Amino acid sequence: MSFALVRESTMKILIIEDDLALSENLKKLILKEGFAVDTADSKEEGQNQTEINDYDCLVLDIGLPDGNGFDLLKDLRESKDKTPVIIVTARGQVEDRIQGLNLGADDYVGKPVDSQELMARIRAVIRRNSQSTLPIISIQDLVVRPAEHHAAVNSTSLDLTAKEFAVLEYLALHCGEAITRTMLMEHVWGSDFETFSNVIDVYIKNLRKKIKNHTSKNLIKTIRGKGYVLS
Repeated sequence: MSFALVRESTMKILIIEDDLALSENLKKLILKEGFAVDTADSKEEGQNQTEINDYDCLVLDIGLPDGNGFDLLKDLRESKDKTPVIIVTARGQVEDRIQGLNLGADDYVGKPVDSQELMARIRAVIRRNSQSTLPIISIQDLVVRPAEHHAAVNSTSLDLTAKEFAVLEYLALHCGEAITRTMLMEHVWGSDFETFSNVIDVYIKNLRKKIKNHTSKNLIKTIRGKGYVLS
């Protein structure tokens, strides 16, 4: 088995946007795609979140109630924070785009936001940033490629939903460790989770079924009283 351990959460997004309706819509969209999401509605809150959490991408509005998003971006880059940043703003003038890119933004999307375009851009900047750090994880007959959002058993691709892949990826990144339901819920659904929900059991059941279509090995094991382990 070849395995490389990286930081705990590999697909987590922070939305810094003071338009609460837009922020909530973006959050729902990104959660649906299998990412964990946090939100902030001010420059100060966004900065605090980046100081205490690791993110794979920031979706940053420029016009914030307590300051300029460009200033937040500048502070991040001066502190050597290389987290990919996508600016999403109604300010679409060429000079604004140039300023954002010169300050270290990875991409720039104008409002109104096309949801599919935004998701494509989020995946692209994460992929570019992750290719040198995310491993290809081989566990017996299973191969998981986090940077490509791809998993296969005995060279046959698994047809997984976004959240099924997120669950499998997390187990693979923590191969050999007992992972609790709460840990999985926090990773896949972010802060919007119910500790006693049986949704994880359903996803594990579906993953086992899809994996067993291509191998006789029991890769995902239940650890009674603790959770699950991929080994």
